[in-house]
Amino acid sequence: MKFTKMHGIGNDYVYVDCTKVPLKNPEETARLVSDRHKGIGSDGLILIQPAKEADFEMAMYNADGSYGKMCGNGIRCVAKYVYDKGLTHKTDLRILSGGAVKHLKLMVENGKVSQVQVNMGEPILKPSQIPVLGEGERLVAEPFSAAGQTYAVTCVSMGNPHAVIFLEEVKNLKLPELGPEFEKHERFPDRVNTEFVRVVDQHTLEMRVWERGSGETLACGTGACATAVAAVLNGFTERKVTVRLLGGDLEIFWNEEDNCVYMTGPAAEVFEGEIDLEALGLCPGAAGGTAELGK
Repeated sequence: MKFTKMHGIGNDYVYVDCTKVPLKNPEETARLVSDRHKGIGSDGLILIQPAKEADFEMAMYNADGSYGKMCGNGIRCVAKYVYDKGLTHKTDLRILSGGAVKHLKLMVENGKVSQVQVNMGEPILKPSQIPVLGEGERLVAEPFSAAGQTYAVTCVSMGNPHAVIFLEEVKNLKLPELGPEFEKHERFPDRVNTEFVRVVDQHTLEMRVWERGSGETLACGTGACATAVAAVLNGFTERKVTVRLLGGDLEIFWNEEDNCVYMTGPAAEVFEGEIDLEALGLCPGAAGGTAELGK
């Protein structure tokens, strides 16, 4: 299987061009290639597929093989991939992910995409649609018990569920212990991504994230969007903020006029390669035909 390793501010995935040849058994493939000791090493696997209702479709799988409906950093890299490799010449793209079409604007320098702005759509705040177990139209600073303490949690979906927690400091948090307590919390029937956030000022947030199925990652685009929305709902910031993550910064704007969240950030290619999935333990033929890089 030919692949390209890419990242959006450190949130790294293995990308495969499936516009001509599909990849079978992506769940097991994701688990194998994501292993940072025995595989390629990544936060997951992203397949670039054809789509009838959009320019392309993104299918994203977490490092544990579970399917993810949306990845903000991942979709920026998909945009860079298809443009840089000549699969499209458009700088305004429509990419389908998890059943929803996202609109992207590509910023090109010297023939290569450097930054991408994504219209991430409207935030979902109704508990049953996130989903999270709770009453009312939204859960803002809702008390949650986890790891022997009570935390004020604001719940938002950006196509996937997020629990945002504002704290005085986040650098010294033991996320391998705390993250799973929220990911598998009984109030989140589909598990949850959890953001631990420090408010720097009205325009700046510092964030660490525990992603369901992947653990702590250097960045999470949907998480940064959910965090910006949660900060506004709690009265901590303005609608346009810089979110500082371990891997870099994202610019997030929750537009009051259309209620949509806009994310702007970089995308980078690291390297290309070819991997023998059978050597990693995938059953012969399970991966389907050879997925080729776009030329």
